[in-house]
Amino acid sequence: MIEIPFTKMHGLGNSYIYVDAFQNVLKEEWLAPLARAISNQNTGIGSDGLILIHPSDKAEVGMRIFNKDGSEGQSCGNGLRCVAAYAVKQGIVSTPRCRIETKAGLTQAKVFQSSGDVSTVKIDMGLPLLNRRSIPMLGEDDASVISESFPIGPHTLEVTALFLGNPHAVFFVDDINCAPLQEVGSIVTNDLRFPERVNVEFVEIINSKELNFRVWERGSGITEACGTGACAAVVASILNGFVLPDHEITVHLSGGDLTIRWAANGHVWMMGPAEFTAKGIFYWKV
Repeated sequence: MIEIPFTKMHGLGNSYIYVDAFQNVLKEEWLAPLARAISNQNTGIGSDGLILIHPSDKAEVGMRIFNKDGSEGQSCGNGLRCVAAYAVKQGIVSTPRCRIETKAGLTQAKVFQSSGDVSTVKIDMGLPLLNRRSIPMLGEDDASVISESFPIGPHTLEVTALFLGNPHAVFFVDDINCAPLQEVGSIVTNDLRFPERVNVEFVEIINSKELNFRVWERGSGITEACGTGACAAVVASILNGFVLPDHEITVHLSGGDLTIRWAANGHVWMMGPAEFTAKGIFYWKV
């Protein structure tokens, strides 16, 4: 049996188990099965997945994300905020600003503290990629996917797709409470038109600066929040002319609110909370 120290954190209810690889080295072949074991709510701790916080030769800290099914993701907006908060609180970095390396590239983070505790974290999520090859999505490589007809079963929906930390397929609905999250999300995420699978988002436009949002995440299913998905939803809403560019947009997720801005320089900024839940030892039978 292996003893694995952990910290559990969440961003708007999107919870992960964090393992500090600055202090505890895990074998590569352990990571996928550990993610499945530790995420199980009945026999493990229970979470949306596992995030490894590790040294990086490109940034102050590195982050790897494993979904609850053991598959490895490229990035996680809520996870990035939590990693930044952890790095500051544990003294891995000595300033409130740091760079974080992910499979999707480098990001910039700034941690805001109140009375010594982390209150919010701001993340530069980088540039959204809009052509099919970058998402990836089958079709003409250089074409963008904006309000494109998307037949699925007996239905034909309209999808706006992009890459922002992860592949995203965004669908607009009139009422978020009637969004077919379970029915459509579980199918679209594995649709062959998305070779690397896709996060599926449903968005209701409230006004020019406010959205309602729900998500089905590849590898995890329905979650309380998805930071990269919320950013993708804002980009998709701007591309479709529903909300204002270069303004702060409030996105209402199941777990709470994020503030997103697609700035004039093309970068997407996300601001929201990062909260510590618990810490302890996970006893794992390899």
